[in-house]
Amino acid sequence: MLAATFDIGTTAVKAVVVNENGEAVFTGSSVIHTIETENFKEQDPDEWYEAFCGLSKELFEIIPAAEIGAVIFSGQMQDVIPVGADGKALGNAILYSDGRADEQARAIIREAAKRNVVPLGDAYIAEITGNHFDGSMPLAKILWLKENKPEIYEKTACFLISSKDYVITRLTGVFAGDMTACSTAGAMDLDRKEWSEELIEAAGLDRDRFPKLFCAHECVGTVTEAGALESGYAVGTKVYAGTGDAGATTLASGILSPGEYNINLGTSGWVAAVSDRRMESEGGGFNLAAMQKDLLINVVPFLNGGNVHRLIAKILSRDPDGTPDFEYISELLEQAEPGSHGLFFLPYVTGERFPIMDSSVRGSFLGLSQETTAADLAQSVLEGVAFSIRQGLELFDQPAKKITLIGGGARERRWCWILSNVMGQKIFVYKDPDLLPALAIASAVFLAEGVIPDYQAFISTLESRRSRRGIMGFTRDIRGSTRWCESFTRRNTNQNAKNDRQSRSETISGYKRRKHLCQKADLAHMAVSIFLRRS
Repeated sequence: MLAATFDIGTTAVKAVVVNENGEAVFTGSSVIHTIETENFKEQDPDEWYEAFCGLSKELFEIIPAAEIGAVIFSGQMQDVIPVGADGKALGNAILYSDGRADEQARAIIREAAKRNVVPLGDAYIAEITGNHFDGSMPLAKILWLKENKPEIYEKTACFLISSKDYVITRLTGVFAGDMTACSTAGAMDLDRKEWSEELIEAAGLDRDRFPKLFCAHECVGTVTEAGALESGYAVGTKVYAGTGDAGATTLASGILSPGEYNINLGTSGWVAAVSDRRMESEGGGFNLAAMQKDLLINVVPFLNGGNVHRLIAKILSRDPDGTPDFEYISELLEQAEPGSHGLFFLPYVTGERFPIMDSSVRGSFLGLSQETTAADLAQSVLEGVAFSIRQGLELFDQPAKKITLIGGGARERRWCWILSNVMGQKIFVYKDPDLLPALAIASAVFLAEGVIPDYQAFISTLESRRSRRGIMGFTRDIRGSTRWCESFTRRNTNQNAKNDRQSRSETISGYKRRKHLCQKADLAHMAVSIFLRRS
């Protein structure tokens, strides 16, 4: 059996066809675009669907459509896609990073407080959803649409929450959502795994405009005649619910027990752990339903990750048209010194979720001098993201005993070194990290079809292939080549102990300086936030 998997991400739609042995037999990708206007961030859902159809037709040039047993997806979460009764988009999708609905979020919190007869509406919402509530939540964005674009609201048959769900609707005619993605909506009861009538009513919205909820391994429906005509799949091909991107990457990372963490570095990023209990949401953590039944993903999310890497590659590009020059950034990073000669970067270029939820805050460099080089700029940008991630990791109760890294950022070797040393320990990086989420969602199909007994079987296979060939093995441990890196990751017992202690002392001293800068950066952030609110 072959499973066609698709990830509808922020910058691209990626296709991977996986066989029952967990091998990729086809890969492809198509770039998609974001429409940015001030605080609005949108994408055209039809561009997602066209990219999906285009990749599918490329696939069918190699593999006949009749051989594809199922289609399954992962995708960006916290979107709002208004869809008409015909299953087609009524306007652009409002993305997770869009900051337009802060006022509506505050109104919902006030109404929730009234209904619960307590002053803390946010705490009441968190009790139901497992997450704090703010303007990034789809529930608030839907209310914004109702208030600002009532003509769209009235025509909407369903508000979809994940990019992938739009493609599913076009293929099957079913309005569907998966548990992981819908955990981010600000309206799902995390314990009951169902929509909260009370919260939807508190927002003044209609329950019947929300999608039906599915587990990742559940079949939503089959490809209709219209879907087959547009996409090329055979009529009746099974389409599974799949999962939001956090569900796919967390399963793909192979973390299982307390103290095991995964860093995902895509366009945005997060630190995640898997457990059977919620983490405290007040500090900025999120709780999502995992692909595995009865488990939760504890997440500290960041709006800024690979987007910052892309930004510096654009700013320092050697290309006259400003196309991001990642090759040049890699060259600069090889010349850079750890610590960036005192330069510190606040990576909040598109607002932030953690450590402070603020859609209006922006990034900045601290410590610029006449001696600052392009290499310093590149290094400090990646270091800034790394320190932000470390700050998120410290929110978890259990000390880290294992950290894995996945996502497009793992391709930048220097970034792996930086993360390893900012975290103070080894970072395990899988081979072909871009393919692993596809394998994870393919496992949902194989679970449903009886090929594997449970998700644990997928993780066991992942671990068993560490030292073997194939796309699911580990690369070697990341170790730095500089003194700064070596002080944290060195395992060479032949090293002179005195030199090692000296190196470690220098590094710790450097880290303390960086920590001090972090504290100064927090103060700077607060000052910027106050200024923006007053202006």
